[in-house]
Amino acid sequence: MTFSLLARGSLRVRLLAGSLIWILAALTVTGFVLTDLFRQHVAARFEAELQTHLDQLIANIELGADGVPRVRADLSDPRLRKPYSGLYWQVDGVGDAKAALLRSRSLWDAVLSVPADTLVNGETHVHRIDGPDASRLVMAERVIRPAEQPERMLRLIVAADERGMTDPVREFVGLLASALAVLAAGLAAAVVLQVAVGLAPLRRLRRALGAVREGRTRRLVGEYPRELQPLVDELNTLLHNDAEVVARARTQAGNLAHAVKTPLAVLANAAVREDSALARLVSEQVATARRQVDHHLARARAAAAIQVPGLRTPVGAALAGLVRVMQRVHAERDLHIDVAPVDGGVAFRGEEQDLQEMLGNLLDNACKWASSRVLVQVRGEAGRVVVNIDDDGPGLAPAEREAVFARGVRADEQIPGSGLGLAIVRDLARLYGGDVSLDASPHGGLHVALTLPAA
Repeated sequence: MTFSLLARGSLRVRLLAGSLIWILAALTVTGFVLTDLFRQHVAARFEAELQTHLDQLIANIELGADGVPRVRADLSDPRLRKPYSGLYWQVDGVGDAKAALLRSRSLWDAVLSVPADTLVNGETHVHRIDGPDASRLVMAERVIRPAEQPERMLRLIVAADERGMTDPVREFVGLLASALAVLAAGLAAAVVLQVAVGLAPLRRLRRALGAVREGRTRRLVGEYPRELQPLVDELNTLLHNDAEVVARARTQAGNLAHAVKTPLAVLANAAVREDSALARLVSEQVATARRQVDHHLARARAAAAIQVPGLRTPVGAALAGLVRVMQRVHAERDLHIDVAPVDGGVAFRGEEQDLQEMLGNLLDNACKWASSRVLVQVRGEAGRVVVNIDDDGPGLAPAEREAVFARGVRADEQIPGSGLGLAIVRDLARLYGGDVSLDASPHGGLHVALTLPAA
């Protein structure tokens, strides 16, 4: 079950498993076929050798004047003269009780016990029998009629130890198994190499997609095999279409905002010229409407941006520009804004405008509340960008820290602002998969931690 799940989840495992199973099956069948062919070959050679000895025995057998068979000359194989050497011959009578009329010296005092068999003159039969010294023999037998007494029949037998046939097969099987094992290892290594080379374009495609996701490029680049190039082209088309959709959505949102803001500006200008309760009410509602438009426009822009791969905004450059703006805006307060060195590789995976919106609101709040000093630190960690902002102002009570994130809530009505800054920051951060939190600062004021996805 585990292998099945792994195979379904990995193309590499599928290719390797299929190839290795095929190699194992093919080599196993090859081993059995070669072993069987070699066994048949050895058996044929073994029986041919017995036939040769039998022919030699027939050529040298004769009947004496007394009718007793004898061998005119010793057979050529010296094993026939060595006791229990594993090669034997024997001559039996046919049609009477006389057995072992003659036998080779290699049988010594033993007699071959052969099965009862009906033979035609000149026909050869092969059997397996028990031999001397608990051995197993392969025997070949033939019946002849001596020229001296054609009416008489002799049964000639040649037998050899079966190990002369089985031992070579066993040695061959051992060598064949070793050779096939080496071949299997070589083929497996070749398959692993082939799969690695074959899947290399997919690894390059994955790296190219990672580059798009991290914002280093807006499309897949590089040359790919013909089988993958249509997929790459489709992905590039999809990326291009997504970028166009987002661009159109941003344009429409901007047009809508402009269409709404223009009448609001007219109303605001008209209300400024009047000094009445109605004019003040109109001014307040226009300001509220402007804040809501800005807020929802920022949310819409961020929601569209997170759908676009490849966005990458260096945090250090955006922060440096905002710090310069804050120093000019709050120049009369003689504030010191200290920014710790920022690694140039730390980047936010999102729109620069959204990053400026979040950092700008947080820095503006810190400068408004600080007594004399604001400290900013940026660090990258585990796929995230963490921005810490501390001030030495009065800070916030624990009960108020969550309340100030509510839309329109302000910590102090005496400090200018709309009450939407922190709400916008939290909304934007969470849209990107990050968050913002407040805590007590070691410098006496408020500590703000903004967490965003890193590119």
